[in-house]
Amino acid sequence: MIVRRRLPFRRIAYFATYLASIGGIWSAVVYVLYTYAGLKFLRIPFLPIATIGTAVAFYVGFKNNAAYERFWEGRKIWGGIVNSSRTWANFVMSYIHPGSDEPASAEKRKELIYRQLAWINALRLQLRRTSRFFDKPARATKKRLDNHAEHMRNDWDKEIAPFLDEDEFKELSAMANTATHLLTKQGTELAELVRNEKLDLFHQIAMMEIIEELYTLQGKCERIKNTPFPRLYGEYSRWFTRIFVLLIPFGLLDVFASHAAKLAPGLETFLPILPMILSSALISWVFFSMESIGDASEDPFERSMNDVPMNALCRTIEIDLRQMLGETDLPEKEQPIDDLLY
Repeated sequence: MIVRRRLPFRRIAYFATYLASIGGIWSAVVYVLYTYAGLKFLRIPFLPIATIGTAVAFYVGFKNNAAYERFWEGRKIWGGIVNSSRTWANFVMSYIHPGSDEPASAEKRKELIYRQLAWINALRLQLRRTSRFFDKPARATKKRLDNHAEHMRNDWDKEIAPFLDEDEFKELSAMANTATHLLTKQGTELAELVRNEKLDLFHQIAMMEIIEELYTLQGKCERIKNTPFPRLYGEYSRWFTRIFVLLIPFGLLDVFASHAAKLAPGLETFLPILPMILSSALISWVFFSMESIGDASEDPFERSMNDVPMNALCRTIEIDLRQMLGETDLPEKEQPIDDLLY
């Protein structure tokens, strides 16, 4: 997630230069064909092209709204995970051996809270285990992923093992869906406490409701992860934008070429191309940028710059829950790198 309020000019200029150059170069090619090759049929009225542009703008806008809704839903889900994790820890401290300072009681409370920390990190790593960026990442994306690899904290052993005993870690890591089985283990531990008369039935029911909520939140995350943004919706948006950018210079000929006759004879084939190239470049940049914004937001668990900051949220939960246990040797709050919070 980008945490800086205003994007650096160099980052905007980097992407703008590439996108605008596509429209500018294509506009120059069209103008040369019209002026020097005598292909006068390339000049078409601007009105129908403007109508297409209006339709494309509406379509891209609807797509971006749908893509942002996926991101925002992912963020709301993780907000629920934060709240449910705090509630779980509160219930553990209040219901499991309440008021007892015996080592066995403290160890049982720590076990249940640490397993919750293992669950949030297991879910985070499972959601980022696969990524569309692994296929054919852009050069800038590959460079960012390489530079930020260590900061992303994707090492399963380092992130999960500290919260589980060795045998449980090996057993659960072998499961296809470790996060699911961690919650199952929590339920099993509660049942064992009830059998040993260390937890009453009403408190067990209350804590099982938290586990049920965690299962629901996990399922919502997996739904977003495993259900891609409708590809027809996404691909048609991309192709409509490309077609519109392709048509722009033909319509701009109708606007700028008509002024050529009014210019000095020696300049009539030169001056009109400058405003035409600039206009085409600007329009191309705007439409390509609008289309790419939706692409960057449609998958919130992909290690992108617009990801839900699951690393930071997991670290926040860890600090809160371990403080509830009375621990003081805590990790530092997650810090952004290059204005990005993962």
